[in-house]
Amino acid sequence: MKKRKPTLLNFHNTENLTLFLDRDGVINVRLVDNYVKSPDDFRFTDGFLSGMAKIARLFKQIVVVTNQQGIGKGLMTIEELNNIHGFLMEKVALAGGRIDKIYFCPDLNGSGSLNRKPEVGMAMQARRDFPDINFRKSLMIGDSVTDLEFGRKLKMSTVYIDNGDLASLPDHLADYRFKSFADFSEWVIS
Repeated sequence: MKKRKPTLLNFHNTENLTLFLDRDGVINVRLVDNYVKSPDDFRFTDGFLSGMAKIARLFKQIVVVTNQQGIGKGLMTIEELNNIHGFLMEKVALAGGRIDKIYFCPDLNGSGSLNRKPEVGMAMQARRDFPDINFRKSLMIGDSVTDLEFGRKLKMSTVYIDNGDLASLPDHLADYRFKSFADFSEWVIS
């Protein structure tokens, strides 16, 4: 279910495209009023693994950018988060997809952190690690206003995964809207 077609997916040469993904609500099922604190709590959203396997070859880099204030609240440690992310990356690879790197911000909402979305610190970290990232040839997929604002600040094309949490989303934030990452991946390959 697309809104308007930005130029990103019209490129004939897709080898320099970067995919930025939010985690909770896009990759895994968001836990309402709770945090994923172990691999046992982690449940992939329907169709994510197969969808990622279908489109991974289209992107030069695939990175996750995720706010994880559960660390800042003392509900989990960085080591526990790394275990979750190791589990995530292993399952994605076993399904035939890939994620090149995961960036996270442990800071609390309202902390003023430059790394916490919608601020762009995690994107700058990614570009330091992958110097050929061109934000104008990048796509940000998220399920919140802060995800889309993050993408817009960097002039990325944006995809909103409509999980039903937002009654309304400002039209200027999302270039595309889909019900799930699986729907997005089907549209991309069709």
